[in-house]
Amino acid sequence: MFRFLWAYWRANWQGAMEFRASFLTQAVSMLLNNSVWIVFWWLYFSRFPVVKGWTMEDILWLWAIAAGAVGWVSAFFGNVFRLAHMIANGHLDLYLTMPKPVLLHLLVSRMSFSAWGDILFAWILFAAIGEGWLDLVKFLAVQLLGGIIVLGVMILVQCLAFVIGNAEGIAQQVQIALLTFTTYPIDIFSGVPRILLFTVLPAGLISSMPVTFIRDFSWSAALWAAGVAMFFLLASVWLFRKGLRRYESGNMIGLRM
Repeated sequence: MFRFLWAYWRANWQGAMEFRASFLTQAVSMLLNNSVWIVFWWLYFSRFPVVKGWTMEDILWLWAIAAGAVGWVSAFFGNVFRLAHMIANGHLDLYLTMPKPVLLHLLVSRMSFSAWGDILFAWILFAAIGEGWLDLVKFLAVQLLGGIIVLGVMILVQCLAFVIGNAEGIAQQVQIALLTFTTYPIDIFSGVPRILLFTVLPAGLISSMPVTFIRDFSWSAALWAAGVAMFFLLASVWLFRKGLRRYESGNMIGLRM
């Protein structure tokens, strides 16, 4: 299985290098876009040094984790944000003929160029605020768990396309909301919105909670986070397999070299 994934990722990278100008443009644009938000937060915290217990350093951790988590998912499983479109338009036919797991093959067959800007941005921030090997290990762990939650949630939402057909609009709105709220401190929300951000739209689990995890590590929190991440991943795989039974072929003929 690893050889299969490695071959696909290498092919995607080689494909990206065929269009270096486009690749660099998109990656640098994402890097600059993220940097603008950091400037915004810096200006804000220059006037209000502490907001609900959050400092500028916490915001840097928040953005590093969020960008890193979304970045690696988009880079290595780039079709995760296009599943609804592919399902609704009958684009799964080709993958159904392949010997590998359909969902995995579908996800890894595309790489987002701009995702590498997110990944680079995350590591630039870590270089600025990280201290030692322990921070590095925790940073890698929370990026991995956060990315798994992003992956699981987006697959779950886009599986609606098996039931209602065109679910692209819903999937896009969930994607925007999820990615937006991951970049805000969870403590500025209270009541029902806060509950929703830990359950229905688990943005708080992707970045805000991991910041607390980096501040004050505990094994119980680590195991709980790992359990939640695996729940979303396994639930998404199960739902995709159930939905695949309802899939209607688009009668498409294609060839992958």
